[in-house]
Amino acid sequence: MQPGVLTVRAFAKINLSLEVLNKRPDGFHNLRTIFQTISLHDVIGIAVSPGEQAVTLESDLEIPGENLIVRAARAVLAETGVSASVHFRLEKRIPMGGGLGGGSTDAAAVLLALPGLLGCAIPLPRLMEIGTALGSDIPFFLVGGTAAGLGRGTELYPMPDAAGGFGLLVLPDVHVSTPDAFRSLNRGEAPPPGPQVSLTEQAGLALAAGDPSWVGTCVNDFESAVFARHPLLADLRSQLESAGASPARMTGSGAALFGLFPAEAQRDHAAARITAARPVPFELLTRQEYRQRRFASPTGQ
Repeated sequence: MQPGVLTVRAFAKINLSLEVLNKRPDGFHNLRTIFQTISLHDVIGIAVSPGEQAVTLESDLEIPGENLIVRAARAVLAETGVSASVHFRLEKRIPMGGGLGGGSTDAAAVLLALPGLLGCAIPLPRLMEIGTALGSDIPFFLVGGTAAGLGRGTELYPMPDAAGGFGLLVLPDVHVSTPDAFRSLNRGEAPPPGPQVSLTEQAGLALAAGDPSWVGTCVNDFESAVFARHPLLADLRSQLESAGASPARMTGSGAALFGLFPAEAQRDHAAARITAARPVPFELLTRQEYRQRRFASPTGQ
């Protein structure tokens, strides 16, 4: 193995639609969701050198607990059997705890990039297994683009790319506890009764067919409980809708919200109107763009 340095981007995601069905025997929940990668990203510098095995992380933001980047790196080293010193420099741009998958996408970026730096290859199916053991969202970030997620969200079905548009994230200064959000839904072990085809499945079918009606069937089951505890989020979604966003939804268990607009000027007008939270413009990334943009320029932009 030769010393090597690489800079990669780790892109965020939104949930275009998200339904929480029932609690599983393993303690997780069965979901139906449509994942979508977006252009907001963290930047990770990776440096490897031969020698005694060690993994270190330098970050501009203090992250509690053992970072998923470190866990992913240790999993790669264990899988490849390579002894190396690996140092990471993380520039955190994706807000933590916003439902944007910031930790999961960082881990996936390491799983994809580190084996090559070590002079090894790990097949994608095996990376999927490693990612699933680390976190439910990580397998999606190994694929990117638009994908339906079932089960824990790890059963993935890549979809045709979502139609283009101009996206706006709204990032309030609100923390939503994901475990609390799941508990508030009070899902039992039996699947809830409902139509044979769920709203998320309807959205997915319409999206795959290029039918714009998909926006009308996007849901997020967390919204009612989270909005009751944090009324500001409900107000921000209403502001996005009033400005012409379609759809406008919370992503994941929150607290970030997003809106998609048909025109850039409309999106920018909405951003200027929102004062109670930080607005961040973004674009949807196709699966091809997700792969092509993964490796950053020397400046990390």
